[in-house]
Amino acid sequence: MAKPPVIVLVEPQLGQNIGKAARAMLNFGLTEMRIVNPRDGWPNPEAGPAASKADIVLEKAEVFDTTAEAVADCSQVYASTVRRRDVHVPVVGPEEMADEIRRSEGRSAILFGRERSGLSTEDVALSTRIVTVPINPEFGSLNLAQAVILLAYEWSRGADLAQPTVREEEPPAPMGELEGLIGQFEESLDRKGYFFPPERAQATRRTIRTLMTKPGWSSREINALRGMLRTIESAPRED
Repeated sequence: MAKPPVIVLVEPQLGQNIGKAARAMLNFGLTEMRIVNPRDGWPNPEAGPAASKADIVLEKAEVFDTTAEAVADCSQVYASTVRRRDVHVPVVGPEEMADEIRRSEGRSAILFGRERSGLSTEDVALSTRIVTVPINPEFGSLNLAQAVILLAYEWSRGADLAQPTVREEEPPAPMGELEGLIGQFEESLDRKGYFFPPERAQATRRTIRTLMTKPGWSSREINALRGMLRTIESAPRED
């Protein structure tokens, strides 16, 4: 399987932007950041808070004096910028870039330029591809973290990442536990005279069974429901 791409920030100006870029990377499974000649040096105290606990990215970050040194071990280098007339480099979109990276046997890097001026002609000349994102021609203003998150997301679509924000579903409880809940529920209702008239009792019990079976309760949920029922049954009657 191809290695995840390296994210290279070329001469970033603000530590906050480096931290936000690290946060964007980790959201999509990228942890290897390389920083070229950061304006305010490295480490930068403003990067940590902005990273929102993406500390692993900042701790592993490597600093280089030049872009050429930062991509020296990479066989594919993508310059994130608009189409350039001054450099004859093939242009691809994010999806094509991601496909090429996943098929590559060597290391790949994605370059992101300075906050104000982007990548220089010399930086782009070091790349094997320009990757450009379709954007409103009347307002083509992306900040550094936004640019990183767009391309990191595109790569992640084929990376089979887990869904950390989705709680894993609990397995359904054994039928014995469900039967215990249904029995307790029916006994409670029976004591209150719910099954009336008698000739409808069987149909009513089937309805209750269907309602209680449909959700697929977990053992934890069944225990919680049975505890609620016991509390209701033991509560003193209010006149």
